[in-house]
Amino acid sequence: MREDPDLADALGEDARRLASARCIAPTLRLSRGAWTPPGPETVGAGIGLLLLHGLMLRRVGVDGRFGAELLGDGDLLRPWQGEEGDPILSRTTGWRVLQPTRLAILDESVAECFALYPPLTGRLVARALERSRNLAVNVAIIHQARVHVRLHMLFWHLADRWGRVRSEGVVLPLQLTHSVLADLVAARRPTVTTSLSELSRQGLVTPHAGGWLLSGEPPGELLEVQAVEIPVSAP
Repeated sequence: MREDPDLADALGEDARRLASARCIAPTLRLSRGAWTPPGPETVGAGIGLLLLHGLMLRRVGVDGRFGAELLGDGDLLRPWQGEEGDPILSRTTGWRVLQPTRLAILDESVAECFALYPPLTGRLVARALERSRNLAVNVAIIHQARVHVRLHMLFWHLADRWGRVRSEGVVLPLQLTHSVLADLVAARRPTVTTSLSELSRQGLVTPHAGGWLLSGEPPGELLEVQAVEIPVSAP
């Protein structure tokens, strides 16, 4: 509660003070690199894993082609969900920690405590739905024919969440490699490198200390995409 102000804001002052003292969750620290998620026994009948701080990449592949999802502060994870059984399409799922990350383990005892404060559960459900919405926008972005257009749209889409307005433009303080960007826009890394050069030449997206600088206005295609919601599962 103390580490997630947005979650705490779901409660009034008195309830927030009580919940902060009662709803204490164990945490898990992750270093950069590949991550093997724990199984469902970690939370039992609980809620899942809440990303308190950091940045992670969930990568899914089918028949040698990959897509990816970027996860950050406040996202709710259940990495084991959907991994059981034999799917019709053979797929691989991998997780990578892009920045040192802390996860709160919302196990059964935490879930019981949250049940005393319904607005907390409502806020978590809202976040899960928002994650699905973001996935839907990502799906629409990768259907754009030209990779430099996909990248331009992706950067502005990420800026909705992580961007910081500055006098020179919008700064996106995410250190994303060309390989990570390639996964996010479903393209090959060399093509992404070429497309980034094109965006830089046009003055639309340029490297910035610790991230990227976005200039001008968001592409009109993105605004149209964000207005369309497609149901997508987000385990």
